[in-house]
Amino acid sequence: MKLRTIMIVLGTLSSLGLAATSAPAADTVRVRGVVASSDQSQLTVKNRQGGMDKIKLAAGWKISGVAGASVKDIKLGDFLGIASVSKADGGSGALEVVVFPAALKGMGEGDRAWDLKPNSRMTNGTVADVTDVNGRAVTLTYDNGQTKKISIPDKTPVVTFAPATPGDLKPGAPVVVTATRGADGTLSANRVVVGNNGVVPPM
Repeated sequence: MKLRTIMIVLGTLSSLGLAATSAPAADTVRVRGVVASSDQSQLTVKNRQGGMDKIKLAAGWKISGVAGASVKDIKLGDFLGIASVSKADGGSGALEVVVFPAALKGMGEGDRAWDLKPNSRMTNGTVADVTDVNGRAVTLTYDNGQTKKISIPDKTPVVTFAPATPGDLKPGAPVVVTATRGADGTLSANRVVVGNNGVVPPM
């Protein structure tokens, strides 16, 4: 992977919190929704709650994309980021899966609280086992040998990272933005993650 692409993905991970080792700070807001309008200095997002979030784009802001991947392609040794919730049987069920490029194996390794759904977790780890009994499941290993088995339902979104340009921020395009809320309530961000070819960023 070229250095420029690696740096783009590193920025993506940081912007999403996938590279962090702790929960987002209190002044961090993850905005999920679709583009209402955009220019080089501001992005307006219609969020999933139906409201509008205006986000100031910092000078030199960057954009990254996501592209679809297949759960059937996940294999031993892959490095994944999986958002999951606990199941009634005591296991964990995936809400979404991110397949990391090989050059970023180990990035943000660990298990932490996530905000995709109530009581959800984000686990970044290496695939130590893959099973296909009653659907696909993976065992991730992380943090000096800790493990977590997560089932992946058939319709779980699975994505990987892809290039994108500001031209992809067309009205209706799905986005995820990790923004900072200022003392005056305004939101600002230095990176936008957009879905490529209709793929919705599931993070």
